[in-house]
Amino acid sequence: MQTADYIVIILYILGVVGAGMLFAGKMKSSKDMFAAGGQSPWWVSGLSGFMTIFSAGTFVVWGGIAYQYGFVAVVINMCYGVSALLVGWFLAGYWRKLGVNSASEFLQLRFGGSIVQFYTWFQGTVGIFAVGGAIYALSKIVCALIPLPEAHLLVDPETGLLSVPFTSVTLCLVVILIAFSGGLWAVLMTDVLQFVILVVSVVFVVPLILSVAGGFTNFIDKVPEGFMSPTSSDFTWWFLAGWVIIHFFKIGGEWAFVQRYTCVPKAKDAKKAAFIFGTMYLISPVFWMLPALVYRTINPGQDMEQAYILACNLVLPAGMMGLMVAAMASATASAATSQLNVFAGAFTTEVYQRIFNKEASDKQLVAAGRVFTVILGCIVIAGSLLIPRYGYTKFIIDLTTLLTGPLVLPTIWGLFSKKIGIKAVWGTTLLGFAAAAIVKFGLTADGFLTEIAFLQPLSEWVITNMRIADLSSGILVPFIVLVILELIEKGEHPRWQYIKDSKANFQETEILESSTMPAKMVMVTLAIIGLMMLVLALIDQEEMTTLISFSLILFLISGILYFILRSNNKQLHTNN
Repeated sequence: MQTADYIVIILYILGVVGAGMLFAGKMKSSKDMFAAGGQSPWWVSGLSGFMTIFSAGTFVVWGGIAYQYGFVAVVINMCYGVSALLVGWFLAGYWRKLGVNSASEFLQLRFGGSIVQFYTWFQGTVGIFAVGGAIYALSKIVCALIPLPEAHLLVDPETGLLSVPFTSVTLCLVVILIAFSGGLWAVLMTDVLQFVILVVSVVFVVPLILSVAGGFTNFIDKVPEGFMSPTSSDFTWWFLAGWVIIHFFKIGGEWAFVQRYTCVPKAKDAKKAAFIFGTMYLISPVFWMLPALVYRTINPGQDMEQAYILACNLVLPAGMMGLMVAAMASATASAATSQLNVFAGAFTTEVYQRIFNKEASDKQLVAAGRVFTVILGCIVIAGSLLIPRYGYTKFIIDLTTLLTGPLVLPTIWGLFSKKIGIKAVWGTTLLGFAAAAIVKFGLTADGFLTEIAFLQPLSEWVITNMRIADLSSGILVPFIVLVILELIEKGEHPRWQYIKDSKANFQETEILESSTMPAKMVMVTLAIIGLMMLVLALIDQEEMTTLISFSLILFLISGILYFILRSNNKQLHTNN
């Protein structure tokens, strides 16, 4: 990277942190901090949901798989879109109709405090620890672009590049600062901004790298055999089907995603948020992954985790490369701050308020939320330093396939089942964990069950079909347990009445209008970035055309937002 890139990165990150500080004034209650006061526009929540599952890990994990295996990475990412659309049809609107502000509030009503405490502590530690992996992925990208002198204090002696651990800790501190200051409003706003910047940046990368490769036809002619197949290696059709199911659970019931459905004014807004999320993930993976696919034909044999950013670095001019890195950084920060915000909220309400201070004022709850944000941020730092020892790609896939079902399926089941109670949830979760442990540590190579003769054929199948075995354990075991318990239980569980009462009390007309603040901030920020690119175009004569084109697109998006906001204001005044 060049000096212009570093300047853009610094200004961009300072701007995002500053925006988070600006939202600090809106944090007058815990609902403001953790549910955006129920005023998030549906499109903001939808794009934020898109970015919650999106981070630098997308470029490191799936960009690496695209570089190594090919088009299967595109298909895997499209599975998120199918899952999100299914959530929009079946779950998102229902979550809003419940009248709760969070998944933890629903669980408290439906099953009682013990399972909420368990989920809060388990997901608030293990889940937040996993967020550190995304920070590591981002550090891996950033450091690949920053060589340092041999004697430099921050150099990694093995690579000659900026130290990944140092970068990870620094980025974690930025994440903590954003979540600490601005709450969910800051998370939502930065998510949308990152989405726009990354989309526009990648749209420029695709034609530029295809040009370097000699055009699309030449690229297709050079790819290895089977590279454009929708399946590859152990990423089979069975794996893809399981990936859709497991992410239906994840997007439909994981706390960070549920927060996106409960922070909008109306149930139809929650459905639209899920639909825009799903639609974008059906379309965008082709563009996201294409640079890594094409780069394989230009420069094979590179580190797969760094292939994507090296492809971008090959074709983007100074300034735009810095903006791309900054947007990746901020997207990762947004994904991390989403998790921090969710679990800081859970610890605030379920631990601080429920156990230690039942009469806490709103001011005390906001202060407690910020303290928990800092504590959980330290766990993120630990994850960023320790996960690389296990292997980031392996860690993310294993965690998703093995634990999502046991942790989330009972929540989704409890949305509709009148019968099951706390025993069913505990049984499903614990048996699911036991099955995951048996598959991962008992039946794999050198596992503790491999010496048992009658289990050896099963062990051989697990070793040969590891991905399918993980998904089968994560999906089938909790599903079978819940079906059995549903058939055994007789009559309506007493706590189902609390859910009926909550739905009856929910008033969609409580808040008539979504906030326009996110759109205004995105509009201004895009205009500022466009102006910055225009200045760089005047300095860099060689890349003037690309930079001016990029600048004009940002101005166009900013202008469209301006006229939409102006039109809405006129309509509002007319109605009044």
